[in-house]
Amino acid sequence: MKAFRQFALSLAVVAAGLFIWIAYVPAAQPVLDRLGLLDLLGIDAPPSQADAQDDWSEDGPARVITAIVGQQALADRISAIGDGRARRSVSVRANAVGTITDMALVAGGYVKKGTVIVQLEDEAEKIALEKAQIELENARADAERARRLEATGAVAEVRRREFDLALRSAELAVRQAEFDLSQRRVVAPISGWTGIIELETGDRVNAQDLLVTITDRSEILIDFRVPERVTGKIATGQRIDVTPLGTGAAPLTGEISAIDAVVDRASRTLLVQGRVENDSDLLRAGMAFSVAITFPGDTLLAVPPLAVQWSSEGPFVWALRDGKVAQVAVSIDQRESDAVLVTSRDLKAGDVIVTEGVQTLRDGDAVTVTSGEEALSGLSATDQKAAL
Repeated sequence: MKAFRQFALSLAVVAAGLFIWIAYVPAAQPVLDRLGLLDLLGIDAPPSQADAQDDWSEDGPARVITAIVGQQALADRISAIGDGRARRSVSVRANAVGTITDMALVAGGYVKKGTVIVQLEDEAEKIALEKAQIELENARADAERARRLEATGAVAEVRRREFDLALRSAELAVRQAEFDLSQRRVVAPISGWTGIIELETGDRVNAQDLLVTITDRSEILIDFRVPERVTGKIATGQRIDVTPLGTGAAPLTGEISAIDAVVDRASRTLLVQGRVENDSDLLRAGMAFSVAITFPGDTLLAVPPLAVQWSSEGPFVWALRDGKVAQVAVSIDQRESDAVLVTSRDLKAGDVIVTEGVQTLRDGDAVTVTSGEEALSGLSATDQKAAL
């Protein structure tokens, strides 16, 4: 009894394995058919390859989806890393020795051009100016009196010239006093943002001491280098795509503002300066930027990526001509996200090519086009009319 149970269990395992093999292995049924076991098991024999070919031939021409061959410029794109700097940056220094009596500066604040940002003690200069003005009034009166007396002959011409010289000297003394007084005030030379300020009211400064740095960052200038091979292609005003590397900000658009006149002999590169607007004030001098420049090249044929097939002889496409397909060899020059740029002696813009349904095609096969209108959207009106 125990042996019978083991035999029944083994028979069940074999039957289950046979069922799985027949159901899930495509090559199982032809093998069993050759052994003559399919009739024994009550399974219909699978159709032969000839029958399948006959069935396929009864379905008619293959159904395909087509596209139109377009045109697109071959892009030469170069990338570089550049350093940013402000449009203008001025280090403001003291013009004279003195004590700071007033400051109109805030760390990180904005100042306008012409604003008095630092005032030095100027009492002595005011006194000197007032004294010079008094001496000027006296010299002007003496010179006027001498001219009247000269007219009556009471004063010689030499004496009158002495009074004129004294008047001129008094005028120069007033100008010198006004200049000395102006040196006690430090004026912002440009409009911009201030940095960190280390001065306070009451500090004593010497001539040429650094007071503050004012930066105009309304535009950011980016210095970067390009290979010498693009020297003849690059030009001022050309568009550049700029991406800040450290902030993760969105790419920006700028332009080339200046090009160096000499190629560096060591690196064989050319120094180029780009300019990008900083209206949102998110960029700072000293930041690193990725700069990309695209140079349009020759115009090539553009085909959808799905249309390119491969054989032992290289890439090709199926061209539709008079309702039949022809294998046309192509040479791939550049791959884009939505197109492949190719060259071919037997293909031109406006030709119709197959993009889907290429699995069973043979050279000279007749096909039925099921769709192809979507491919026309990327072509000009002239190309569409020529294709249709």
